[in-house]
Amino acid sequence: MNHVLIVDDETEIRNSLESILREEGYAVTTTGTATEGLELLRDASYDVVLLDIWLPDADGLDTLAEIRRLESANPPEVIMISGHGTIESAVKATKLGAYDFLEKPLSMERTLILLKNAIQSRQLRDDNQEFQRQLATKGEPTGESVPIKALRQQIKLMAPTNGRVLIYGESGTGKELIARSIHSGSQRSDRVFVELNCAAIPEDHIESELFGYRNSAGPGDPPEMRGTFERAGGGTLFLNEVGDMSLKTQAKVLRALDEQRVTPVGSAHSIHVDVRVIAATNKDLEEEIARGNFREDLFYRLNVIPFFVPPLRDRREDIPLLVKEFMLEFGRLYGRPRVEMAEDALASLKQYQWPGNLRELRNVIERVLILNPKINRIEKKHLPVLTARATGREGKSPKPEEFSTLTQAREAYERDYILKKMQECHGNMSRTAEALGLERSHLYRKMKALGINVKE
Repeated sequence: MNHVLIVDDETEIRNSLESILREEGYAVTTTGTATEGLELLRDASYDVVLLDIWLPDADGLDTLAEIRRLESANPPEVIMISGHGTIESAVKATKLGAYDFLEKPLSMERTLILLKNAIQSRQLRDDNQEFQRQLATKGEPTGESVPIKALRQQIKLMAPTNGRVLIYGESGTGKELIARSIHSGSQRSDRVFVELNCAAIPEDHIESELFGYRNSAGPGDPPEMRGTFERAGGGTLFLNEVGDMSLKTQAKVLRALDEQRVTPVGSAHSIHVDVRVIAATNKDLEEEIARGNFREDLFYRLNVIPFFVPPLRDRREDIPLLVKEFMLEFGRLYGRPRVEMAEDALASLKQYQWPGNLRELRNVIERVLILNPKINRIEKKHLPVLTARATGREGKSPKPEEFSTLTQAREAYERDYILKKMQECHGNMSRTAEALGLERSHLYRKMKALGINVKE
């Protein structure tokens, strides 16, 4: 359903247009003055404005110029209406940005065709703006470590397929970048990539965000909103942190994936959608299934092609390349393209554990450049205290002489070995148990006895 605003001082024309357009499935708002029309445009989003050139409180062409000056990422298309149309008026309206010109008495057939074409034009403009935003962030994971080379190879093999993808990885490892790389290498690369962070949307709004709504979701809301499934039509929908969705929402997503149809909130009619779904999570979904927090059937729908993004501590050899990339990015942003990183600073960065992964490293580089505006060489002393402290023995196992008994040494070894296997399996408890040759329940008991937190 698209929203049309009619601005015309003739009540009969307004009522006639409203009646016909509603029958055609449009949401319609009407007004008889330019002043109220501009207020409505400031308060809500419209796809098309049908604007009379003669209004009691303002000239229609002046109103058109005002509409074009309104702040909007994707302004409405404007079709001018006139009972005294002239070539001069039509030319001037076109120069001011009008989509087309209608003469009274209106031909409803021509009006409906123009409306349809104007809405398609606005949608194409919206998609183009989204493509431009995506081009700025398009890329692939940086690094020459074995895990990153394997990840790039997997992207190359799997991206051209239409299979659903589930990306596992800790927070900050770059799961969105992997999703965008998959989209860029897919057969849908010329269509839109839409992201929804499931963890950032309040529970009572996530259904509206996913499926859209009709007839307004609340006071002050526009009468309709296209959900992410609908906006991603023909392209890729990236559901980030999918493990944070409620069971109720999971059931509706499962149905959407099975039927390729969604029903907007407040609507009795479903909409066909054609999207490739890529999901990502920092949780162990198999563990969430065991706890009753995630649907097993949805897991199998999403987990067609699994991707595992390694944490930064498992690919430390990539840190110099990543530092160089971030320094170039922020160097250009802050007008300092020739800043270098000293070897002692790089060594310090490579020894740190990076619990926040790429996001934390990127923030550290930006912070260093901001706090040291006059230097061209970043040394160890310029790094934040948290990072500099990591050059000690953080993350290292105790030395043998530090144990007083054989039992302590054995437990310390078992603890380190289990933690290492958990890192290799990216926190997946089922794969960790298999790698250790243990039953899953036995592994949990062992971890509890050794004081290992399941989330560690």
